[in-house]
Amino acid sequence: MSENEIEVDDLPEQIAFRMEKREKLNQLSSAYPVTLPITNTIEATKAHYPNLEADVSTGDKVGLAGRIMFLRNTGKLCFATLQSGTGERIQAMISLDKVGEAALESWKELVDLGDHVFVSGEVITSKRGELSVLADEWLMAAKTIRPMPNLHNELGEEFRVRHRYIDLIVRDRAREVVKIRSEVMQSLRNTFANRAFMEIETPMLQVMHGGASARPFKTHSNAFDTELFLRIAPELFLKRAVVGGLERVFEINRNFRNEGADRTHSPEFAMLEAYEAYGDYNSMAELTKTLIQNSAMDVFGTHVVTFDDGTENDLGGDWPMVSMFESLSKAAGVEITPETPIADLKKLAAAAEIEIEHPLHGKYVEELWEHFVKPSFQGPTFVTDFPLDTSPLTRDHRSKIGVVEKWDLYINGFEQATGYSELVDPVVQRERFVAQMALAAAGDPEAMKLDEEFLKALEFGMPPSGGMGLGIDRLLMSLTGLGIRETILFPLVK
Repeated sequence: MSENEIEVDDLPEQIAFRMEKREKLNQLSSAYPVTLPITNTIEATKAHYPNLEADVSTGDKVGLAGRIMFLRNTGKLCFATLQSGTGERIQAMISLDKVGEAALESWKELVDLGDHVFVSGEVITSKRGELSVLADEWLMAAKTIRPMPNLHNELGEEFRVRHRYIDLIVRDRAREVVKIRSEVMQSLRNTFANRAFMEIETPMLQVMHGGASARPFKTHSNAFDTELFLRIAPELFLKRAVVGGLERVFEINRNFRNEGADRTHSPEFAMLEAYEAYGDYNSMAELTKTLIQNSAMDVFGTHVVTFDDGTENDLGGDWPMVSMFESLSKAAGVEITPETPIADLKKLAAAAEIEIEHPLHGKYVEELWEHFVKPSFQGPTFVTDFPLDTSPLTRDHRSKIGVVEKWDLYINGFEQATGYSELVDPVVQRERFVAQMALAAAGDPEAMKLDEEFLKALEFGMPPSGGMGLGIDRLLMSLTGLGIRETILFPLVK
């Protein structure tokens, strides 16, 4: 279905008809009553009568409501399929002998596909064995003014993300993904609780952006008459909490980066970050694997998840760790180390037709790695030991010169998470920030600023720590195979 397919030529006329029905309903009682005498849900009713034979009268009465997804009016007996918010459905039967002539005619005249209605009556099964409510009363719960899209047509992705409320109404998978996301969030919190982590909150509006290399969104505070930034990461505030003695903390937050949007990137996205005093990047790798594997097991009962296209993603077992420099050297056919001259890296990039112009040695290494190595990844893989100059918040490697104790986790070809042995030396951190300021002065929009308040916190002593960040939307991609706009309930669209 195209973006505008719902807006058919006769839409204004259909809306006019429905507006007239709304007025008649308001004259009779209300098109939008404040409350209804509901005694049961569709889910509970179906669960209570799971295996009734055909043409059975239970003698039990229920009062329930739902949205009309199918409607057939015939003579003295009308049929409607009511759907709950979870997608469960039950049939309602409106008959002349039960509701009377006036109520039956009002149903035929005033009720449309998509309306929310209340029905009260006996639970029965039809002659075909369909569980039904034989109504002795019906009430309008909420009149729809706009007609539903053609339910027999497949909704296209562009239409779905722009009209998510319709997507949720008509497509089971849309509701399933929301449910999966909710269960994943609960699983993540349970894993942290079992490890004595504390969930905290940090500011979304910040006087200085930091914690990642990214372009921020800017705004202005009238109350403080100052420029503010939407956060690109919560890292620097979470580290302040560790300085303050909160040794195991995490936050599930919204981040904002004023950059491109594609299948794996959104300007607004959900991120999990966690910090553990006396941990390091190895303990963070183990934590991250456990978080993801527990999510799969808690939601699906298995580490092998099945995507919509039928392919499987095995998240179980141990995940390999590969060195960035070693894997790049092997794939490129030439040894590349932190000491490789940047001129040689530029020549290699040009030969591979990689467009990059940057003063940092590490930027070339990372771009070359993405070109030569990244496409070969299949299962979950930790890529370790990144260039020092592209990792300003990370501790130098304890035994390797020119690299830091950092990993990126790749699943299905995209970055899923990152982890550090955190840089806690305030003197070295200041030097790193100064270097970032030089990059910013040279025109790098993603470079960090010198954050004096954060440095002041470090000067009070931060214990050796490990930290990790995991994209929630991308975790849903790893569990479902969907694009990022499908895993975000209401993604930003132009």
